Amino acid sequence: MKVRLESAKCDGFGTCAEHSPEIFELDEWGYASVKGDGEVPTELEGKVNRAVADCPVHAIIAT
Repeated sequence: MKVRLESAKCDGFGTCAEHSPEIFELDEWGYASVKGDGEVPTELEGKVNRAVADCPVHAIIAT
């Protein structure tokens, strides 16, 4: 699985980093970014799927 974040849509709720801090990080204003190249290890796919589902602005895309 690969994940990316549409940063223009992010409103800084931070739920992605709460669900999957291994993949998402927040800047000093609370806006998210994807760590590394966005490749998600198999053991973290459940956490990332939860982050995708709970993003209130649908800024996370997982493929």
